[in-house]
Amino acid sequence: MALSLARQAALRGEVPVGAVIVKDGQLIASGANAREEYQDALRHAEIDAIGAACKQLGAWRLSGCTLYVTLEPCLMCAGAVHQSRIDRVVFGAFDPKAGAMGSLYQVHADARLNHRLPVTPGVLAAECGEVLKAFFRARRQDTPK
Repeated sequence: MALSLARQAALRGEVPVGAVIVKDGQLIASGANAREEYQDALRHAEIDAIGAACKQLGAWRLSGCTLYVTLEPCLMCAGAVHQSRIDRVVFGAFDPKAGAMGSLYQVHADARLNHRLPVTPGVLAAECGEVLKAFFRARRQDTPK
């Protein structure tokens, strides 16, 4: 489902990232990048999914929840995961330029923080990466030289 949300975001001209949050085997929230649509730097897929999950559960603590996202969370999103107390993150493609759960930073495992969580990287990495590569390839072709 996160991949489907990422593909839909690409069709809207957004960087194709999709996220879903699951609790007890049930989908409780989803999100996709919407920065361009709303001209809002905070509208990352993870942030939208976390906000929707908090609203759905009526709580800011998302204990028992797993976030599935197509791209490794950035520093802002990793901070939101930490603050919301999500129990686990599963992501597809690594983000070597901005990733904060394995690539550049390891927010999820920082012993100085009061909440640590397991991260499963690389799930459907090729498919997630291809959606991003195709999006940016098409953008470069559309850019006048």
